[in-house]
Formats: sequence, structure tokens, C-alpha cells
Amino acid sequence: MKLLDRYIIKQFLLTALFGIVAFTIIFIVIDLMEKLDDFLDRKAAAMVIIQYYLAFTPEMIKLMTPVAILLSSLFTTGKLSNNNELTAMKSSGLSLYRFMLPMMIIALVISVSSVYFNGWIVPYANQHKFNIERIYLQRNYETTARSNIYLQDGARRIVYMGFFDRSTSMGSRASIQDFSDSNLISIARRVDAEQIQWDSTSGKWTMINATIRVFGNNREEIRRVDRVTMDTLHFVPIDIVKKEDKPDEMNYFELQRFIKRQQQTGNDVARWEVDFYSKVSFPFASFIVVLFGVPFSFGKRRGGLAVQFGISVAVCFIYLIFMKTSQVFGYNGDLQPLLTAWLANLIFLAGGIANIFRVGK
Repeated sequence: MKLLDRYIIKQFLLTALFGIVAFTIIFIVIDLMEKLDDFLDRKAAAMVIIQYYLAFTPEMIKLMTPVAILLSSLFTTGKLSNNNELTAMKSSGLSLYRFMLPMMIIALVISVSSVYFNGWIVPYANQHKFNIERIYLQRNYETTARSNIYLQDGARRIVYMGFFDRSTSMGSRASIQDFSDSNLISIARRVDAEQIQWDSTSGKWTMINATIRVFGNNREEIRRVDRVTMDTLHFVPIDIVKKEDKPDEMNYFELQRFIKRQQQTGNDVARWEVDFYSKVSFPFASFIVVLFGVPFSFGKRRGGLAVQFGISVAVCFIYLIFMKTSQVFGYNGDLQPLLTAWLANLIFLAGGIANIFRVGK
């Protein structure tokens, strides 16, 4: 059976590779047609456009891999069936389960490899892609600056900065409000400053030209200081930067550290936890779709490439509906983040196994 396995694997991999390349090129061309005018309006050089779409490619490969794997499983099985090769294999006693084994192994290897690809290669490429977008596709955007920033630093503290420059780790028009332990709508202390500076040596924030107001017992104490070190602040400059970054720009470790720091400052991290677990769960869609594709073509001989392509798109579209719907519930806190990320996979895995048993009887 080793020769047969190699034959099936060759057909499966060649079709999958063709699908990934074809789908990626199609979406790059569509995106280029949509954004070319914006690049030309901003006088972007040809090399910038090339760099943008080189950085755009890994994201497309990530999204198109499950579609290509499903199409490959349908096409490979359908081709063998139409050429009567599958009939000969069945006559020799080859079962559906044994026929699927090589493709399932390859799909599992692709899924495991995609965990690394999606978790490190794609975020690195997305950082370059988003940086180019911020410069050439969004007007009046400063790559090193953030404005009108609100942070929750613990359960009873709100931090505001009118402007923050990540290159100098300095903010301006800063305000820190500490709320009362007994009454969360009552301010116990407020510190306003012209500037706030991060000291990387001490690991603390310093407020410059600050006004400190302390409220209590129906009175207000006001004190003005040139500089005051804020020992109780928990956030660091990278938290400000990452707060506006997209999860797609962060690798597993960066996103995990970001979630941990947000938990320490009392923020709701459900959305980011869903995105973190989804980075791991989505690659395994490539394995699960094989459980649908092979049994479908194994039991049917009719239908050309157009039908198989339509089935691939339909299955992947339904999968995305399940995934996006569960994400909404997860973002709102109605579903546990880990379950949210894996729910679509679990549903389709159950459906695929049921499909195998139905056809394999």
C-alpha cells in the first residue's frame, strides 16, 4: 500500500498547493485593484506596493489553506473515482478509512505547521502590512504617536493621556483618577499633569508640573508639584501601544503577555482571550475539512470541478458563519473563550465523523 499512499499524497498535495497559490493570487489582484488609487494618490513607490503585498501574502495563505485543503480532498477523490481508479481500490478491499489515512496525516501535519505559521510568521508580516497601511492608506496618521488614550489601571483607577509618543515614552495632558473604595462613582484623588514620563531605569512613571487633588470629608486638598513619581501605576508604555494594536499583529507570546497585563490592571480580556485561542484552533480547520471532503466524493462519482469548488466554498462559508457567531458570544462574555474558539471545530468535527460513518457503512 505504500506506493498507493504516495500516489494519493502526491495528488492531494499538488492540488492543495495549486489551490493555495491560485486563491492567494486572485485575492491579491482584487485587493490591488481596490487600493491602487490610494497608493498612487500618496505617491507610493513600486517597491512599497511590492513590499505591501509580500506582507499581505501570509494572511491570505492562512485564510485560504482550509479552502484549498477541502477542494483538494474533493478533487483528488473525485478524480480517482471518475477514472475508475477508486473502483479498483474498493475491489481490492480498500476501505474508506484506509483510503483517507494518507490525506488525514498530511492534513494534520499541515494543521500543526500552520499553528507556527499563523502564530509567528503571519503576525510578523501583518506588522509590516499595517505599518504601510498607516503611512500610505490612512491620512494624518502618526506611526509613533497615540492620542486621546484611556486606560483602566486596576479596578478603581482611570488614566487619560491627550497624547503619547512611543518613541520618547512621554505623554501630555495626563490625568489619573482614583475612585473611592466605598463608592465607585466618587473620586478620592485626581492628579493632572502637563506631561507624564516613563523612566525605564526605575520602571516608574513621573508626572511633571502636576496638580494633586484629594477629596474627602466634604473638602478638597490641592497641591501643586514640579515632579511626582507615581509608585502605584501598573501599566507600562508597551501597554499603550499594544492596546491599539490588533491581535493579528501579535504573536502567541506577545498576545499572552498583553492579556496578562490587562488582567492585572482590571480590564476585561474576554475578546483578547478569544483571539488568542482562535490562533491555535483555526489551523485545525484544515484537518477537519478532510473529514467532509473525502467521504462526499468517495460515495459519489458525478460532478466536476465546478461542483467540487462550490461545495468547498459552501462548507467553508458555513464554517465561518459558525466561527464568527461563536466569537460574538465569546466577545460578549456569554461563552467561555476557550470553548468559543473551538466551538466551530468541534461541531464540524462531529459532523465529519458522522459523515464518515454514514459513507463507510
